[in-house]
Amino acid sequence: MRLGRWFAILSSKLCSDTDVTKLERSLDVRVTLRRLRSYRPTIGDTVHYSFLSMILLYSYFANPLPFIVKTLIAMILMTLFVVPMTSQFFFNALPILTWLILYFTSSHIPNSHRPSISVEVLPAIETILYGDNLSEILAAWQNTILDILAWIPYGLFHFGAPFVVAIVLFIFGPPTVLQGYAFAFGYVNLFGVLFQNIFPAAAPWYKIHYGLQVANYSIKGMPGGLSRIDDLLGVNLYSSGFKNSAVVFGAFPSLHSACATMEALFFSYCFPSLTPLFIFYVWWLWWSTMYLTHHYFVDLTAGSVLAYFIFQYTKYTHLPIVDPNLLFRWSYDSIEFYDVKNNDPLSITNNDIESIPLNTIELDTEEVFNIEREKSRTPELSHAVSSSSLANGRSQTYPNTGNTFKSKTRLSKLVI
Repeated sequence: MRLGRWFAILSSKLCSDTDVTKLERSLDVRVTLRRLRSYRPTIGDTVHYSFLSMILLYSYFANPLPFIVKTLIAMILMTLFVVPMTSQFFFNALPILTWLILYFTSSHIPNSHRPSISVEVLPAIETILYGDNLSEILAAWQNTILDILAWIPYGLFHFGAPFVVAIVLFIFGPPTVLQGYAFAFGYVNLFGVLFQNIFPAAAPWYKIHYGLQVANYSIKGMPGGLSRIDDLLGVNLYSSGFKNSAVVFGAFPSLHSACATMEALFFSYCFPSLTPLFIFYVWWLWWSTMYLTHHYFVDLTAGSVLAYFIFQYTKYTHLPIVDPNLLFRWSYDSIEFYDVKNNDPLSITNNDIESIPLNTIELDTEEVFNIEREKSRTPELSHAVSSSSLANGRSQTYPNTGNTFKSKTRLSKLVI
């Protein structure tokens, strides 16, 4: 019954977009060109587009596709960027597109330009930080039920969750929250792939099959524990997929962990009451990656830390403030964003008394306190003057005489 009411509300809202929820439906390229002419980029925008442009330019020349094919793909993307109806999505998805292009180009980077592969660093750090190789411990005892439980988050949810999160955020989150999600999700994967290319590291499955011998880029990827899923289903899905992986030695940081953490952070931001459920999902995926021998725990920690910092930056620079009383994006008549400058607890303003030099402060504590004499008090107590009130510069009235003491204190050239 309640679900039907929700769909009725949603249908009515879809037909009555406000300015903040309205989507662009125009196909006129001139609309985009006019916006670009009036666009004044900030320093952050300049850094953002310059950084992505450099990576895209490098990928364009490094990718071995024929020149005509690459140029045709670039022209199609440019068309999608200038058509208003599609540009509203593709401009915001630019970090995701850049990550995907760089990822599939990574396997074509010349070996002479690549650093040596680390085999011993991750298991050594794992032992130093946690006392043992947690992946080996978790993978020591295997059965079909555990294989399936590990396969669900690692082999299924990881690939479908980003789309589910995007749809849910678009419908039930505030307007523009999907833009922030695309920004954060794209950058966490982009930084992850960049670091994996700068610091290639072998996963636990490599140590199981090759020990600690020196690795080279001719070695193909392996599915680890997912090979048992292929055997169970009678397919060659994960074995062939990991064999043809573009980044074979991309254990650190774990992008499985980074993506799951980012999804949990965005869901917790929009639906805080369900935070324990999202935390459980991250833990579940952590366990599955180690059980399937694809990551050390230090990889998972690094991925989650990376996701957390990118989310925090995105939260204060891109995300709208969530109104817990509103159900759909179409329920918002206006949106507000965090004002980092004015809400910075470390910022100095003229109204901040802690920012005023002490030698210019004048405390005028001229106050009159009329204290009525209570019958229960003794004469000695009624004639007593509070030492704390005198120390504070406050006036004190004797109940018997009605005389009032007034004080005015000036702090001058206080030296600490």
